[in-house]
This record gives sequence, structure tokens and C-alpha cells, in this order.
Amino acid sequence: MNDRAASAVRSYDTTIDRAGLALGVGSMFAGLIVLGLLLLGGKRDPLSLVGGWMIGSLIAGIAITAVGGPVWVAMHVAGLRRARHAALVGALTALAIFIGAQTYGFGLFEMPPMDNRALVLRWLSALATSGILALFAAATATLMWRIAYRREY
Repeated sequence: MNDRAASAVRSYDTTIDRAGLALGVGSMFAGLIVLGLLLLGGKRDPLSLVGGWMIGSLIAGIAITAVGGPVWVAMHVAGLRRARHAALVGALTALAIFIGAQTYGFGLFEMPPMDNRALVLRWLSALATSGILALFAAATATLMWRIAYRREY
């Protein structure tokens, strides 16, 4: 193998302190998304906005750690450590969580008889709204990747 071919492969690595910082920034960024949703919903009280941001950040941090963390560890061990991999993990986990939440666990749980008539519309709505949230999750994951990873030489 020649030297140019070996140097063309970019390898990225992280440390535990950068990963922790990325988790904190990702949680805060997700809290800002919650804050934006509250503002779009008509909230104007400063105390409720700050509370929503803090609770959103806390829950997002827990979700990122519990759901995205194990998936990302598997990707890291497999050597899939680029920004596009992080964005893919963020988007796909968000899609799975939010579509499942809106479709009665992908149809595995019992739904009210009234919802059976609108099942196709429920799925279309779930795909559309979850797709928007998946874009935000992909952006958050990419931001976290940028903070956590550095090129390995």
C-alpha cells in the first residue's frame, strides 16, 4: 500500500471529555428546539419558556444517552465515525421513536376503533411530522459529532 492511499483514509477519534461536552451541547441545542416549539405554540411567559428549555434539555439528554448512545457506540466500534454517519443515526432514531409514538407502537398496540378509519392518514401524518423532527435530530447529531471527533493522524 502506498503512502498516498494510506493517508487518503480519514480516521476520526474522540475522548470521553469531548464526548461529554458534545452530549451537553446536544442536550442544550435540543432544548432550544423545544423552546422554539413553545414560542411557535404561543407561549410568552419567560418563566415557562426557561422551564420548557430546561426540561427539554434534560429529557433530550436522557434520550440521546439512552437511545442514540448505544447505537453510536456500535457505529464507532464498526469504524463508521463520519459526520454523515452521525446524521444518519440521529435521523433514523428520531424517525423510529416519533413514528412509533404516533402510530400506537407501529400498530402493535390496541388503538381506539375510531382511529382505525383514519389509519392511512395517521401514518402519513406521522411520517411527515417525524421527518421534520428527524432533520433537527440529524443537525443535532452532526453538531455533537463536530464537537466530539477530531481527525486521527
